[in-house]
Amino acid sequence: MERNRSDEKLVTDRAARVPSGAAVMRTSVTDALTRAFFEEWARTGIGALSLERVAKRAGVGKAALYRRWSSKHDMAIDLIQAVGLTLTPIPNSGTLVEDLRSILLSLRRTLRHPLIRRILPDLHAEMARTSALSDAIRNTLQHERREKGAVIIERAIARGELPHDADRDLANDALASILYWRIIVTGGRMTRRDIDKIAQFIVAGLSAR
Repeated sequence: MERNRSDEKLVTDRAARVPSGAAVMRTSVTDALTRAFFEEWARTGIGALSLERVAKRAGVGKAALYRRWSSKHDMAIDLIQAVGLTLTPIPNSGTLVEDLRSILLSLRRTLRHPLIRRILPDLHAEMARTSALSDAIRNTLQHERREKGAVIIERAIARGELPHDADRDLANDALASILYWRIIVTGGRMTRRDIDKIAQFIVAGLSAR
């Protein structure tokens, strides 16, 4: 499979974090396994994903993979958490609408990634079937992302841009759901003009009493 720059970024974004006990393991092998795992997931879906195929695609032995992860769900949890947290920005532009625009642009870049576009729907389906995966993602990655989103709203309240009772959960839901629906569910385009309109729409909704 030909790799593009966005594929490489998906790997380098998680390179700073390695599974527990893997500090002495070669980073190049971990990165190759990470790339191969996401490529195989995008190709087959996690239900049909084979760790043996992942190791073969990465050009390493199965033992190298199993020293790092014991199962495909363990591997999925670790890699999703590592990549997801690095892709969540905390802008501080001085205005809420600019902060929201920055977050939306970052989310758009993430959702446009060719592997992520194929993996995310499968991930959400698997979370509905596998409670351990669902609990791990919701209790770490999603919780962390929503806490970061709440920080943006708290700053806006402190600046007087929003009322004190502004709905933090609604803000988080709007940020993620609008882009997800347009890009992942409908396969539509999201222009910078659309991003501006969504940011202004969210601010207007949160400002309403």
